[in-house]
Amino acid sequence: MSTENKLDGARLDALWDFDDPAASAERFHVELSRLEPGSTAHAELRTQVARALTLQHLEQEALAELSAVEAEGRDDPQVRARLELERGRVDNSNGRAAAAVPHFQAAATAAADAGDDFLVVDALHMLAIADDERSDEWTRQALAATEASTDPRTRRWMGSLRNNYGWTLHDRGDFPGALEQFEGALTANQETGIAKRIRIAEWSVARALRSLGRFDEALAIQSRLVQGPEDGFVSEELGELLLATGRPDEAAPHFATAATLLSADPWFDEPDRLARLVRLGTVYQLRRHPASAQRRLSPIRRSRGCRIR
Repeated sequence: MSTENKLDGARLDALWDFDDPAASAERFHVELSRLEPGSTAHAELRTQVARALTLQHLEQEALAELSAVEAEGRDDPQVRARLELERGRVDNSNGRAAAAVPHFQAAATAAADAGDDFLVVDALHMLAIADDERSDEWTRQALAATEASTDPRTRRWMGSLRNNYGWTLHDRGDFPGALEQFEGALTANQETGIAKRIRIAEWSVARALRSLGRFDEALAIQSRLVQGPEDGFVSEELGELLLATGRPDEAAPHFATAATLLSADPWFDEPDRLARLVRLGTVYQLRRHPASAQRRLSPIRRSRGCRIR
């Protein structure tokens, strides 16, 4: 099967909204009606329907969609790369990282056979996430593949790769190394001009600066970011920075805002962290609305240790 009619990457990017996988899936189904059944592009897009289902925590539906594509029996490295990637993502998203690794390795091989730089890097970046023991090795390979590619869409991976590696180093306590990677991610994202990624990279730089005790620099960045769209993570960092610099009264309203915003975020699943934000923000709420603050604190106490959606 030829891959000449493979899915257009720019078109796929336009259809995807990773913050709203359900709406993305609806767009994919509309697009599928316009593509030739049996074509490489049609099969590839069906794997993205599966990815959208995975992001909605619909594991069995995602696997069924992938099995249906697989049952067509096509011998196409482009489609094979997509299938392996999404099977790996299903496993990884459901706590089976070890089972995901062979899928991502197979995806990298198939993508190389198909000559698709973007999918090669995608597979390597997933290996860096799923395979802790070899994470640095996979990241270096992904960065090298990105640097070597002449495809502008593939080169956009640089920001994400440096961001992910930065968090790996941060989790290890290597804060100077993390800052270097976050600054590299910021530079890469500024080159692509994607505002949301630039904002995330700036936040990450500030977070590393806080870990390094460089509070004034971090505070300057977060104080600028808070002027933009409401963001619970920015409010949380402002609270932490003000608390660290001996200004708990100034920190409290930021913690309260962070608790409100993050409790409404379906992706935020850290009950202990949320409980701490509520506790720190309650100082502020008690002063303004005592009864409301007490009601707000009680459910968090009852839900400690449970999943908060």
